[in-house]
Amino acid sequence: MRFRFERPRFGLALIALLVLLLARGDAQPGGAEEGAKPPAPASPAVEQPLDGRAGRNLALDQFQPKPMLRVPEHRPARARYPVVDVHVHPRIRRFDSPQLLDEFVKLMDQNRIAVCVSLDGQMGDKFLEHRQALWTKYRDRWVIFANVDWRGDGEADKPATWDCQRPDFARRVAALLAETKAQGASGLKVFKDLGTVYRNPDGSLIRVDDPRWDPIWKACGELGLPVLIHTADPKAFFQPIDEHNERWEELRRHPDWSFYGPGYPTQEELIEQLIRVVGRHPKTNFIGAHVCSNSEDLGQVGRWLDEHKNLYVDIAARIAELGRQPYTARKFLIEHADRILFGTDGPRVNERLIAHWRFLETYDEYFPYAENAFPPQGFWRIYGVGLPDDVLKKIYYENAERLIPGVKERYEKYVGKGKG
Repeated sequence: MRFRFERPRFGLALIALLVLLLARGDAQPGGAEEGAKPPAPASPAVEQPLDGRAGRNLALDQFQPKPMLRVPEHRPARARYPVVDVHVHPRIRRFDSPQLLDEFVKLMDQNRIAVCVSLDGQMGDKFLEHRQALWTKYRDRWVIFANVDWRGDGEADKPATWDCQRPDFARRVAALLAETKAQGASGLKVFKDLGTVYRNPDGSLIRVDDPRWDPIWKACGELGLPVLIHTADPKAFFQPIDEHNERWEELRRHPDWSFYGPGYPTQEELIEQLIRVVGRHPKTNFIGAHVCSNSEDLGQVGRWLDEHKNLYVDIAARIAELGRQPYTARKFLIEHADRILFGTDGPRVNERLIAHWRFLETYDEYFPYAENAFPPQGFWRIYGVGLPDDVLKKIYYENAERLIPGVKERYEKYVGKGKG
């Protein structure tokens, strides 16, 4: 009886020993030598590039398609008629140094741009400084718009200290506008910070239609100074940055451009504020920058133009939006030709200027709207609208001659020199 108990006890002990040796790594399968090291842990999986190759997924910011279309192409080397560019930022883009200014004026000549409007004049000593930079050599090629200094000497992060919070601010600005006009200003440019950035002492955003600013708009009308005002931004900038946002890739690169979320009004609310100002001041001419920041809905812009005869728009930095809806855009541009001004938001390089002439003058299909790597704004290309000559003339220069002081005489001088 004892022997029958000894055999199973020995077998269990042997199995336990083998399990222990295997756990310690001293016993290796396949006859490994005693003391051999255990196998190295498996390497972590190498992260695959999202380049779309060899069946891999493609990251959206790596998507740079090359169109296979073969369609007629036209690349106008210059505008068909001399042009007035009503939306240029030589100071902000640092093109007002003598060398860069010389180079840009050569580019203007190359593209048949007769006159540019600098929107960076400011007021006081800064206006005189900017005037000297542009007019020392090129007085006949530039007119200048003034700007309101809402902050003054106040602290940037303390709105209660800002000049615009003082009761007499608008009256003083109106008086300064008269002085700046006498110094050569041709209009007033208002930046989009009004409505989206500047705040009251209680933290609320300063409204575009705040009645406190009515004396400023009224003064512009009395002085004959048009107000070129940038209110709001593209619709996508007021939407969540998610898979439904058509400019997701652009906003991923520039998240600070987004105005979505608590603390910001909607795009519609901002533009409604502007339209209320336009309605309250029928004797003041307003130019809604960037197709009134509503180029995604040209029908609505057309209704505003029909309702307010003192409202105009420029097309600066919006050929990308207009050119993806060529039928609607062409109809809009023709029907409202008397109220639309040419602008680029420049200074621009030659390739971008050519895209403007190509968009407005040809019927080319599916071409880039900018020289930047695709996509600078949205995942699309644009189509030309082939405008008639009479419409081109109005948009290129006639409307600006009629609306902006100082443009007509400069334009006529340019054409009189045989450059037209």
